[in-house]
Amino acid sequence: MHAVLDPGSVVSLLKAAAEPTRLRILMLLAGAELNVKDLTRILGQSQPRLSRHLKLLAEAGLIRRLRDGSWVYFQTVDEGVRGALLHRLLNATDAGDSQLVRDRQRWDAVKREREAAAQAFFQSHAADWDRIRAMHVDEGVVEAAMREALGTGPFGLFVDLGTGTGRSLELFAKTYQRGLGLDINHTMLAYARGKLDAADLARAQVRHGDLYHLGLADGAADAVVMHQVLHFLSEPAQAVREAARILAPGGRLLIVDFAPHELEFLRQSYAHERLGFPASAVAEWLTDCGLDAPIVQELKPPAGAAGDKLTVTLWIAQRSGARPRASQGAHSSMEVIG
Repeated sequence: MHAVLDPGSVVSLLKAAAEPTRLRILMLLAGAELNVKDLTRILGQSQPRLSRHLKLLAEAGLIRRLRDGSWVYFQTVDEGVRGALLHRLLNATDAGDSQLVRDRQRWDAVKREREAAAQAFFQSHAADWDRIRAMHVDEGVVEAAMREALGTGPFGLFVDLGTGTGRSLELFAKTYQRGLGLDINHTMLAYARGKLDAADLARAQVRHGDLYHLGLADGAADAVVMHQVLHFLSEPAQAVREAARILAPGGRLLIVDFAPHELEFLRQSYAHERLGFPASAVAEWLTDCGLDAPIVQELKPPAGAAGDKLTVTLWIAQRSGARPRASQGAHSSMEVIG
């Protein structure tokens, strides 16, 4: 028997959505997780007014709150009868309406500003990025866990998303026939190329690329790594979906990032967009992408560790099916990226 709502709940739900600003909020949250600050900039309304709208939408069960340090993000519900009803309501709304188009354009502008700030940080720290990555958790322990989680391959095409200094291309060099690192920052890419050249790692390349829109075909990669990338992104779930899209049957996706923490200075000083991720949230993203339930491992700092040591979480997920032979994967990857 299908779940249903009582008439009072249906009326409350429809009343919550039946207000122009709240409908605009729902349309925005259906495409991205946003906080109150984002919404004030996009909608041009005061924080108290928007907080009131969000409270009503949450009470109606149309949106959920996601705490991230001192910030709170919001997203629409997508499961159950409320999610189904909301999906039908939003699909019936003309997305080409001029006001809704302007809202999306303003959100795009906010994202571009954030990304520009992050890229300015990356550019100023490109030469010492490996040291920055190791500030919080012993990188040797993390890399050993990464090698064990991903395995020895062999992989035809290995893709490192947000490659930074190219460290993952070096770390897994013995496991793949061809490696490709993608990053949006040209300064980081120049630094990575220099490191790969010094290591004489000719089978690895780095290229400019957008993590939300990878220039690779569906199923092109046998292994994909996202090492300390998601916390810099405005829409991490979208980047995970894109990473899963390029994963071949039998291929493996390894995500490494921080567990939730409250070190707010990382937002201002180190361009972190998110203060870590709950293990269950990323696991849900992965399964929603059609991957097998991931194996999750937490690497906690040793007791009594000095400084702001953070817990690192690893998620390793696989796409069902037989893994292509390495030679086949390499051949197809050359057709895609060559």
